[in-house]
Amino acid sequence: MKVLVLNCGSSSLKCQLLDMEKNERIMKGNYERIGGNRSSLRFNVRGNKTVIEKPARDYVEAIENILNLLVSAEYNVISSYDEIGAVGHRIVHGGEKYKESVLIDDTVIDNIKECITLAPIHNPAGLAGIEACKQLLPNVPMVAAFDTAFHQTIPEKAYIYQLPYKFYKDYKVRKYGFHGCSHRYVAGRTQEILGRYDLKHINCHLGSGASLCAINSGVSVDTTMGMTPLAGIPMGTRSGDVDPSIIPIVMKLYDIKPDEMLKILNKESGAWGVSGVSDDFRDIERNAALGDKRSILTLESRAYTIAQYIGKMIVSLQGVDVLTFSGGVGENGMEERERICKYLECFGIRIDNQRNNFKGKEGLISSDDSRVKVYVVPTNEELIIAKDTYEIVKSM
Repeated sequence: MKVLVLNCGSSSLKCQLLDMEKNERIMKGNYERIGGNRSSLRFNVRGNKTVIEKPARDYVEAIENILNLLVSAEYNVISSYDEIGAVGHRIVHGGEKYKESVLIDDTVIDNIKECITLAPIHNPAGLAGIEACKQLLPNVPMVAAFDTAFHQTIPEKAYIYQLPYKFYKDYKVRKYGFHGCSHRYVAGRTQEILGRYDLKHINCHLGSGASLCAINSGVSVDTTMGMTPLAGIPMGTRSGDVDPSIIPIVMKLYDIKPDEMLKILNKESGAWGVSGVSDDFRDIERNAALGDKRSILTLESRAYTIAQYIGKMIVSLQGVDVLTFSGGVGENGMEERERICKYLECFGIRIDNQRNNFKGKEGLISSDDSRVKVYVVPTNEELIIAKDTYEIVKSM
């Protein structure tokens, strides 16, 4: 069975086509600037990479463009759409309803819509991908893999907020956590690497969005993101945790409306807000190397905060055996990994700078005298989604 995996962002679409019987990734793509006039698709077919400038006004057009490339004579990936046996969708928020991936039907779609208030940027994008596939691949079964599902195992003491309990009772206001597909993949892969399944494991998924997860024997017991993906450690454009009193004070001082304030916290804060340079950490690293004080402050403050939250995850696990870095920045940011781990030497966590001198691959970076193993483990959310989709559809 060939499974198409779609990961719809606010203006982007990541996709993969996998042959589950052959255990082969056939195609990988990343459509950027959907809805703009400079849409482009990075397209990788069995290792042959190309960039295609092709407008995509919405997700229907973006997915249709990808499908047409798959059946085109130039790429000849599949002979027809009929070769696609199932579609797996990454859906950010499933609330408390979903502890695992599910076959999509009208009830599931309605439940995803109900969670839009909890993930106003991400869930509409996921729904757009589902609706596009209903038009383009009407007879193909679809599966929703929820980022929140992996964290449904965290205990009540970890997910409850110290707010009036009626907020939780009436509207399920609580910590949910995200990046679940990524944390789940890295948890399983780390168990394979070390040949142990009883690990106290902290994974740092660091990218434009970022979160930590405390994983005990492969099970999530705590995480840094909260009811929405805005909470936790600082990110590319998201603030992470702040003193909640700041928000109404700033709204009064600048006469800011709620929707505008949410936009500031989600789109204009984090690394972009402090540095004033970019939300791309490569740009900030370059400026920091040139001595730009705000870029240096951005990177040091972020590393300091991430290290503090790793300390919190150690408390959640009552110890730690292994620390891993994943996500775009975690996998490629040698300087970021070093900066964070310097703050963790009080826990006996030490990295070897020579071992740490690589990007984008799997490897051990801790020193021989480190009390905790430290690895870089590239994530593969799409593989997790594809496996879930395959198993669910195969059992129909």
